[in-house]
Amino acid sequence: MRVAVIFYSATGTNYRLAQAAARAAEAAGAEVRLRKVAELAPPEAIEQNPAWKRHVEATRDVPEARPDDLVWADVIVFSTPTRFGNVPSQLKQFLDTTGPLWAKGALVDKVVTAMTSAQNPHGGQEATLLSLYTTAYHWGAIVVPPGYTDPAVFAAGGNPYGTSATVPEPDTPLPEAVVRAAEHQVRRAIDIARRLNAGR
Repeated sequence: MRVAVIFYSATGTNYRLAQAAARAAEAAGAEVRLRKVAELAPPEAIEQNPAWKRHVEATRDVPEARPDDLVWADVIVFSTPTRFGNVPSQLKQFLDTTGPLWAKGALVDKVVTAMTSAQNPHGGQEATLLSLYTTAYHWGAIVVPPGYTDPAVFAAGGNPYGTSATVPEPDTPLPEAVVRAAEHQVRRAIDIARRLNAGR
């Protein structure tokens, strides 16, 4: 089982979510690629935000995502902050490069699941996940949300579309309940992908 964990993170929250997802996938016996999407913001904007600058410097060695990472994977896990109820432009730009793969049907039947974060509980988390899943539907991928399939989902806030972290400050550690929910979500996606592969 091959799992691509693709994230965008400005100040580190979604990087930490992606790391939790990658650890859970590895613990489930999967081969994992942890990849960040390219940063598009100008350096002067990043320089004005100390947390953003620290995160960019801390993740310099994380490889950038390429469309081939999606082709390689059986399961694709996205982790992204919300921007006005949608994905940030950095992730949208990456998704927009998948047109040739879509045209060839290269992403059909991939299992896709996603997680997100915002500064407050009603900051657009659900809308962001639903927006991201729309792309997966166009690919012909199989969206596997956590739903209400485990108590960990309720303990983390009860978002059935994907694990959501409410993080008011950039350097706030992820609540343990959110980590547990992310782990469950990834295990569920891998389990569904294994069943699909076994039936082929």
